[in-house]
Amino acid sequence: MITDWKGKYSNIMKDFEGYSIGKIFKYLNDPEIISLAGGLPSPDMFQKAQMREVSTRLLEDNLENIFQYTAVPGEESLKDAVIEFLKRDEINISKEQIVVTSSGQHGLDLTGRLFLNSGDIIMIDRPTFAGAIVAFQMQNPKIIGIDIEDDGPNVIEYKRQLDKMDTKPKFIYVVPDFQNPTGITTSLAKREALLDLSYEFDIPIVEDSPYRDLRYRGEPIPSIFSLDQKRNGTNVIGLYTFSKIFCPGIRVGFNIGAKEVIEKMGNIKGGNILNTPKYNQDLCTAFLTVMDYDAHMKKCKAYYSEKLDVFLQSMKEYFPPQWGVKWTKPEGGLFLWVSLPSKIDTMKLFYEAIKYKVAFVPGEVFFGENPSTNHMRINFSFASKEQIKEAVKRLAECVKSQI
Repeated sequence: MITDWKGKYSNIMKDFEGYSIGKIFKYLNDPEIISLAGGLPSPDMFQKAQMREVSTRLLEDNLENIFQYTAVPGEESLKDAVIEFLKRDEINISKEQIVVTSSGQHGLDLTGRLFLNSGDIIMIDRPTFAGAIVAFQMQNPKIIGIDIEDDGPNVIEYKRQLDKMDTKPKFIYVVPDFQNPTGITTSLAKREALLDLSYEFDIPIVEDSPYRDLRYRGEPIPSIFSLDQKRNGTNVIGLYTFSKIFCPGIRVGFNIGAKEVIEKMGNIKGGNILNTPKYNQDLCTAFLTVMDYDAHMKKCKAYYSEKLDVFLQSMKEYFPPQWGVKWTKPEGGLFLWVSLPSKIDTMKLFYEAIKYKVAFVPGEVFFGENPSTNHMRINFSFASKEQIKEAVKRLAECVKSQI
């Protein structure tokens, strides 16, 4: 009888504890808790009638094929739709430069598997998306984080660190638009400067773009991928998902990049999940081609913008300046970042906040190493406007008890 399963695990898996954010949700079963924790789009934005109509047509017209195995790299029809979709963003690619993924998280996993050996270096912002950190940690890299600034990565510090390195990072990972968790958007100057570093040190940039089209104010900034193409470069790998703009339960996304990179990712996909469900892909094709994408995004922007305004106004109302609490003011996306006085540990505060019937994500999970412990990530997209105001009020009461 086996009594020591841990001794059988791979070295990487022995102490791997999984996705820390997922573990806190077990504390949110109380229906009286207002959760500002998850990165959930609102079901109010799901295109229910259109999805029913499309689903009916798919099931009536193609039942024999829709539930079969399908091509590993992805459906040709979805790739065609993605190509046209990206042209709106001045990105021009071929089908060979796309691999369909089973969610953005899968795209991150493919990236880590392709590039990383144990001990390899990657560079990230501090803080950054916890899902990316956990995906890359599966390969046991060395993570070097650089504190993010109000207008994006601290490119000067990135270069200073790169100049000191004997072994260069395998890639730099960034979320330029409305970053998860901070809501910060990278300026055009810094996007160009990141590309300069990529060229100078021969390092790929992994550009994660889950929220790019969820801009509520300000002017769009070109993606790093498109800026790279204007230089005739192939240094950027783009990661996309339908989870935030369509619906997360579909679990479909796509990665784009140089043909040889995407071919390798397809090979890995064939070995880890084989194929993305055709039915889900066909729904995404319909989302891009027949569900009136522009009208849908206009509705989403208006809806989420109102919620963001309510949240920011509530923070101003309930958190007086003398408390020393600061928060970001995003131009889009689903998140913002709240920084508390350094003496407050938000992991401990999380359990206290549950008593006040409000929840957030402690900021320490968004750091690859040496976490800072006095921050929290807030999601404003899921709760109603009334719940948001009440949640901020409860959160203020909780924080006041700790100051």
